[in-house]
Amino acid sequence: MPLLLKTDKARHELSPGVRTLSLRERSLLLLADARPLAELQAMYNGVGADIVAELLRQGYLAEPAGAEAPGSAPAPSQALRSLAGTRMYLFDICERMFSRRHAELAQRFRDALRSARDRDSMLDVGEALLDEITVMAGAQRAASVRERMEQLLPA
Repeated sequence: MPLLLKTDKARHELSPGVRTLSLRERSLLLLADARPLAELQAMYNGVGADIVAELLRQGYLAEPAGAEAPGSAPAPSQALRSLAGTRMYLFDICERMFSRRHAELAQRFRDALRSARDRDSMLDVGEALLDEITVMAGAQRAASVRERMEQLLPA
């Protein structure tokens, strides 16, 4: 399945303090690396296809240049791991899971995420968030969030 890569323009958009795209565009952009194209296009009840097309058109996403040379590393997922990316992903999950029905809980997680400055503190906040997700949405949803969080955290 084809994968899309974030461009430098996308990484700039996802940096702290930059907000030119909508929440849906930003969340799709955040999830773009290491996700199959079809999965991204299916997001938001199929509206993801239009968002992906627009992000490609505007230069936020790019298709890989071609087949990799034998022995070369796969997509640059290791290089894209960061606390900032992890924090943004967890902020997005927090907003989607808690902001409407549990505003106080969402605010508590937002504050904790803003305060998390190293891998250990980010893991602590992530684990607390996962505990709440397990209660509210089930173990399977929490497991998928955990998997993505682990993909984004620096080693």
